[in-house]
Amino acid sequence: MLSVSGARGIVGESMTPDVARRLATIWGSHLATTIEGRARVVLGRDSRPSGPMLADAAAEGLAAAGCEVVRLGIVTTPTAGVMIGAMRASGGIMITASHNPTPWNGLKLLDGNGTAPAAETASAIIERFKSDESMPSSAGELEISTETRGHDTHVAKVLGQIDPVPIRSCGFKVVLDSVNGAGGPAGAQLLNHLGCQLHHVNAETDGNFAHPPEPKEENLQDLRELVKTTGSVVGFAQDPDADRLAIVDDRGRYIGEEYTLALAAQSWLALNPGSPVVANLSTSRLIDGVAESFGSSVHRSPVGEANVAEVMRANDAMFGGEGNGGVMLPAVTWIRDSLTAMGLVLQLMARESRPLSAIVDDMPSYTMIKQTIKLEGSDASERLAASMASLQSNYEQQADARVSTMDGVRIDLPSGWMHLRPSNTEPIARLIVESADAEAAEALAGEARRSAGL
Repeated sequence: MLSVSGARGIVGESMTPDVARRLATIWGSHLATTIEGRARVVLGRDSRPSGPMLADAAAEGLAAAGCEVVRLGIVTTPTAGVMIGAMRASGGIMITASHNPTPWNGLKLLDGNGTAPAAETASAIIERFKSDESMPSSAGELEISTETRGHDTHVAKVLGQIDPVPIRSCGFKVVLDSVNGAGGPAGAQLLNHLGCQLHHVNAETDGNFAHPPEPKEENLQDLRELVKTTGSVVGFAQDPDADRLAIVDDRGRYIGEEYTLALAAQSWLALNPGSPVVANLSTSRLIDGVAESFGSSVHRSPVGEANVAEVMRANDAMFGGEGNGGVMLPAVTWIRDSLTAMGLVLQLMARESRPLSAIVDDMPSYTMIKQTIKLEGSDASERLAASMASLQSNYEQQADARVSTMDGVRIDLPSGWMHLRPSNTEPIARLIVESADAEAAEALAGEARRSAGL
């Protein structure tokens, strides 16, 4: 599947070396047109067994487009973003399928800022990929090198944005579940630098995921038990490319990915009060409450870190992210980053000098319901557009409703909010609602589906 987020597919079926080579050639050719001279492009991969094969093909494609290729090996997606800046590269490619299971893999395209390309650029790349246009081939010598300092550089950037000394003095006992993905080495390096007593599970970067890799509650039961049995103060869970972070508190309670952004924001804004914050339209109102307590405003963006980054730049915001556990601190990288999230949460815990569970309990409580709607048939897009239009029309004349159509349709009501939009990465639509409690959220979800005719 091709989208603004790049390409994903099942290896050997829709994702093959030929696909990787062709897309990399097109992306490398595009990057080469943006600078004078040879474009330098970094190439990283997560730990999936299919990674080496696809990375080799992508390197060939980039080199064929005349690019200087710097291979990073197994790194996190945010590490690739960090290295684009550190090496003054024109852009990059990350071989990853994020939270998808092992049979999947893909290519995430990164521009010179380390973010996914703008929608207009992505659309042009997709159209060129679908065309029969022949690919360029470099007449010069192919230049491919290796850089192994990605983790060191990334960790140093994170340490530069927090105060490590109070964290070290706490000697926090921490469990880290890296799900056998790319985040283990850098995650452990950061936590060791911060003086944590680390219990690291699923640390091997072999891509044989010990459990379903999306860091949701049902997939993290072992982490919850480990936090309790080891007497740890927090449990952190990364996804395979380590751009997202889920958290388990000291009571072994899965507090959810939405709290990752809110806790990190509380840590950041305590030192930067009044600074604007950016979050996407599908992010909980938790972020609004945190921002308000520090005199800050929240600007909303369409879903997708490239969109968050764009709104951050427009509003001079130095903190942002998404409610899926993605924290963005541009001083580190313009990509969602689990390492930054861990550092900020530990900084908050050190400053508060009380259990994470107590900090969370002092925050507002909401119930969020996420539903997926399969888009099948040749007219699926038209039917979804009609559903979104119906939802919009049912609320746009309502005095207490705020309607946004920047990404699907989001309706804000005093009782909560609902957001219906097509997915960027899968042939589905997503309906997300949030309200004060489970009963109110269920009622709001039913109301949204009835209004949308779903």
